[in-house]
Amino acid sequence: MKMAVEIPSLSRVYQEFFNIGAAVNLRTIESQQNLLVKHFNSITAENDMKFIEIQPVQGQFTFEKADQLAAFAQKNGMKMRGHTLVWHNQTPDWVFQDVNGEQVDRETLLQRMKEHINAIMKRYKGTIFCWDVVNEAVTDEGPELYRATKWLDIIGEDYIEKAFEFAHQADPDALLFYNDYNESNPQKREKIYKLVKSLVDKGVPIHGVGLQAHWNLVNPSLEDIRAAIERYASLGLKLHLTELDVSVFNHEDKRTDLTEPTPEMLELQAERYYQVFHLLREYRDSITSVTFWGAADDYSWLSDFPVKARKNWPFLFDENHQPKDSFWKVVQF
Repeated sequence: MKMAVEIPSLSRVYQEFFNIGAAVNLRTIESQQNLLVKHFNSITAENDMKFIEIQPVQGQFTFEKADQLAAFAQKNGMKMRGHTLVWHNQTPDWVFQDVNGEQVDRETLLQRMKEHINAIMKRYKGTIFCWDVVNEAVTDEGPELYRATKWLDIIGEDYIEKAFEFAHQADPDALLFYNDYNESNPQKREKIYKLVKSLVDKGVPIHGVGLQAHWNLVNPSLEDIRAAIERYASLGLKLHLTELDVSVFNHEDKRTDLTEPTPEMLELQAERYYQVFHLLREYRDSITSVTFWGAADDYSWLSDFPVKARKNWPFLFDENHQPKDSFWKVVQF
């Protein structure tokens, strides 16, 4: 008779290294509850704490969904990351407009930013230990540093500093992060470094850099990931991988005909996760949290994005919440 293999807890295996988190929503804290409780010791709201969800109409705060996620974290002794305070996406139009639909001035927008940050951070003070304060503020390509956004247009470049200052005032105990994607791409890495270094040099209260880590089977290269980690760590800040997933489709691969991942995909993904976690363990002094942007393959934002009607399988656990080869490659070292 074959003995059932004991499946170790992912977060327990890594307790000496860093927190292990998962992005969640109201559906997955039900459908993936057992998996989350066993394997993860931190959660992030996938969408339910973004501006448009919390304050869709000026002065009308809708905390119900976020409250349920926070309660789930507290009930299960999990840490919680806050995501996100200031972003160009998923921010309602009213934030930037007056009653006539005209663009507001700098002072009005700063006041709205401050009120929003105060309301959400004070509510979850003591529950949320860190926040992605500003999300995706630099350009992917070209000479410009700052992404063109309403925040930048109306307030100016110091909107980023102001966001961190307001956040620190609202909850002086919270760790404050700048968060971005393509963070290991050498050109964008240098832009992120330049932005964050300018904040550090000015004494802005920033404690860390969030590396989103939406990666695939080959990109970014391990050398580029290592270089990015070292570059950001050189600023003396904490590093969090905030949105980790490993797409089984490389960038050029637009197939939509697969109903399950091929054996080759799973093999390459397992090897990729092995290499990534080998690297992350090396930098345990800088990396204090690794959060997957989901928990298991039954739900991922990558299904339907960027290719419509295409399923993806980016995690360590399959659609039935069973460990994949990728999981064993991560926990056995």
